[in-house]
Amino acid sequence: MSHLSNDYVERYSRHLLLKEIGGPGQKKLAAARIALVGAGGLGAPALLYLAAAGIGFIRVIDPDRVSLSNLQRQVIYRTADIGAEKAQISAEAARALNPTLMIEAHASALDDSNAADLLGDCDLVLDGSDTFATRHVVNAAAHRLGKILVSGAVGRWDGQIATFASGRALPRGEERSPCYQCLVPEIPEEAEFCARDGVVGALTGVIGTLMALEAIKLVTGAGESLIGRVMFLNALSMETHIARLRPDPECPVCLTPD
Repeated sequence: MSHLSNDYVERYSRHLLLKEIGGPGQKKLAAARIALVGAGGLGAPALLYLAAAGIGFIRVIDPDRVSLSNLQRQVIYRTADIGAEKAQISAEAARALNPTLMIEAHASALDDSNAADLLGDCDLVLDGSDTFATRHVVNAAAHRLGKILVSGAVGRWDGQIATFASGRALPRGEERSPCYQCLVPEIPEEAEFCARDGVVGALTGVIGTLMALEAIKLVTGAGESLIGRVMFLNALSMETHIARLRPDPECPVCLTPD
């Protein structure tokens, strides 16, 4: 690796030592483009670990501003950041961690009108948004654009992470991946929200970090991804289980005619 700078080798030395990543994998990370929807409890830790890993381009999308109640779990922010745009502050934190990367901040909500522009030039989408409506928009856009989607969620003491590749072109005979709407067909009427029901702060860090780990594996090809599966974590018992997901034959997003 004589062609690499000493700083590069030192910064990523622990990755370079891994046979599953090594030099080729680190170059894939540097070439990767990731869109991160939400810079809150899930997106903020994911962002920091993606930046630390050397992801070459990260677009942070979040319309919200930092509030005092965020600080119990969104540890990327400081008390002095209250009132500031999350997208901008989180992007600055990621740049401070790894100034060699390109971090782009968008302080706007992702919706049907801008999803193609914000996600279309990225390889991978991470969704840490906090409403089911936004999750459905992100999912539909990821499917339409052929992007792999890593989705995380938390509620009180429970968390989950899943990966969807419903828009991917598949070899003949391979079963298509479900999409997020196959898992959550409709927006629940009594959905949990941390503002109303609470959430233990450290849990968001665990799930957000797992989202970053899944992204790193997907980019480098290391190990087995969660495509077509969902992992559940009960933080009170520290029990996890993984369930396989099947495409919903009536899904309005990813249904493909025979």
